[in-house]
Amino acid sequence: MTMRHAALAEARTWIGTPYCHQASVKGVGSDCLGLVRGIWRALYGQEPEAFPPYPARWDNGGRDLLTEAGQRWLIPVDVTEAQPGDVILFRLKPGAPARHCGVISGPHTLIHAYWGRAVNETAMTPWWRRRSAAAFQFPSQVK
Repeated sequence: MTMRHAALAEARTWIGTPYCHQASVKGVGSDCLGLVRGIWRALYGQEPEAFPPYPARWDNGGRDLLTEAGQRWLIPVDVTEAQPGDVILFRLKPGAPARHCGVISGPHTLIHAYWGRAVNETAMTPWWRRRSAAAFQFPSQVK
C-alpha cells in the first residue's frame, strides 16, 4: 500500500467526526488541521511539532503557517497534479495565507472539516479549486 493510499484510508475513518476548533480526536472532534494531524499520527506516531494555538478566524499576522509547516514535514506537489491521499491547502481570500486544508479523495472530491460540519467528503467545486494554494504528499518516512 502506498503512503497516499494509507493516508486516504485513514482520512476516511475520520468521516463523521464532529467539527471542534483546534481538536484532533477521531470520533470526538476535529477541525481541518486536526484531521491532517490525526492522519500524521496514524501513519507515523507522534506529531513532528506542536502547532501554536490559533483563533477560529486566524490570519497569523500575514504568515502562512500552514504552508510553512507543510514545507517542513510534507513533500510539495503541484496543486494541478495532486492525487488522492495528498493534503491540499486553500486560501479563503486572494493573496491571504492558507487557512483551510483537507485531503484529496478523488478527482473531484476532498475530505475536510469545517465550521458547522463534521469531517466529510464533499465535491471539490470550482469555488474550492480557485482557492487551492498548495498541495503536499505525506512522506514515505519521517525526516
